[in-house]
Amino acid sequence: MDLMDHSARELAALIRRKEASPVEAVQAALARIEARRELNAFITVTGEQALDAARRAEAAVMAGEALGPLHGVPYSVKDLTLTAGVRTTMGSAIYEDFVPTSDAVAVARAKAAGAILIGKTTTPEFGHKQVATAPLFGRTLNPIDARYTPGASSSGAAVAVAAGLGSLALGTDGGGSIRIPASCCGIVGLKATLGVVPHLQAPDLYSANSFTGPMARDVADTQLLFDAIKGFDARDPYGLGGPMPQRAVPASLRGLRVAWLPTAGNPVDPEVEAVTTAAVRAMEGEGAVVETVQLDFVSLERHFLVVLQSMLAARVGANLERFGDRLDATLIDAVRKGRGHSAVDLHEATFAKTRCFAELQALFGRFDVLVSPTVSAPPLPIDMDVSGEVEIGGKPAGTIRGAWYPYTYPMNLTGHPALSMPCGKSAKGLPIGLQLAGRWYDDDYLLAIARLVEHTLR
Repeated sequence: MDLMDHSARELAALIRRKEASPVEAVQAALARIEARRELNAFITVTGEQALDAARRAEAAVMAGEALGPLHGVPYSVKDLTLTAGVRTTMGSAIYEDFVPTSDAVAVARAKAAGAILIGKTTTPEFGHKQVATAPLFGRTLNPIDARYTPGASSSGAAVAVAAGLGSLALGTDGGGSIRIPASCCGIVGLKATLGVVPHLQAPDLYSANSFTGPMARDVADTQLLFDAIKGFDARDPYGLGGPMPQRAVPASLRGLRVAWLPTAGNPVDPEVEAVTTAAVRAMEGEGAVVETVQLDFVSLERHFLVVLQSMLAARVGANLERFGDRLDATLIDAVRKGRGHSAVDLHEATFAKTRCFAELQALFGRFDVLVSPTVSAPPLPIDMDVSGEVEIGGKPAGTIRGAWYPYTYPMNLTGHPALSMPCGKSAKGLPIGLQLAGRWYDDDYLLAIARLVEHTLR
């Protein structure tokens, strides 16, 4: 069995028992990356640095030193996230040669836990769209079926995990960018509660809606990486001074109060509706108490776009004249639209965020978890026009955010934790994801529920 076919926890155990070495693990990951180059999951592969780290990790094993929970396990980092000494491009020609001098908090914590960085994974420029393309690196392919999108913007991260180019990845999520590709590639991805995984790169920490989070092939591995990177930081305004609040981890689904949201005001593909409904009924069969709820998330799309586009205009706008011919046309369009939004528009978006937060808080006063599809249709065609109308169930359904993933971006606006997990496949064999969302600081609780659901669906 190839080492990259093991789970991260299995690989860590093999290394601890000296039945596999960190060097062998890194070599296996690099070989798999080379063998699947057509997927284009990596912008930068850190082969020599990874092997150097693996040799040091192997020496620590042989010397009997204390080992971290991820000791010797290869992992990847999305190329929006800072990595000391390793090129970090933001998926854009603007940062093509940028080499940070320090690690992002999550990267530093993964390294402290013993994980070995094998490379930086692809992302559309600044994570601005849900198509896995950028002028800097080209197109990333879905390993399950190259005719369909792998999702974005943590495209390469999801592809790397799904294709066994490493069992763990760090992604980022500004509107569903961990959960959408997780759904499209049939893996698990978590966007934690705001502040639980400090993300200090955001230029506005007070209104942050971008998150760093773990991606893995199953829930247990997702928990393993999450445990390594979670924890508050005093530099984050949402970091707490004490331990993270915890709810008791459930032993079963019996009595779990489930709010089932099949639609958020959007059309839903019949296959997605059938597969996700079957998953919820399976939960009900295990004793969960399910009630269908109604929430209008589609109306938040315009407010989300105000936040996203005005941020891009502030962050990228000054570079348009210098780099314009090397930037994605959709990024340029987003910046220009962002320049057209007013301060009143931005405040109205903030008011809408507040109303959504209050609505979700009221819902979580009655329910333990909000369950929905992650996206409203299986992976869309890879050549779709991200700026046009998308089709859901073979019919025009509107713009991509409101039509395809209205379930995801509200949790970015409000800071609530949410994860995507696989729950079945379409008739074409394309993955379908189930989203679980919960109260602030219910991250471990959600992961525990997800493990129970995962067991139920096997």
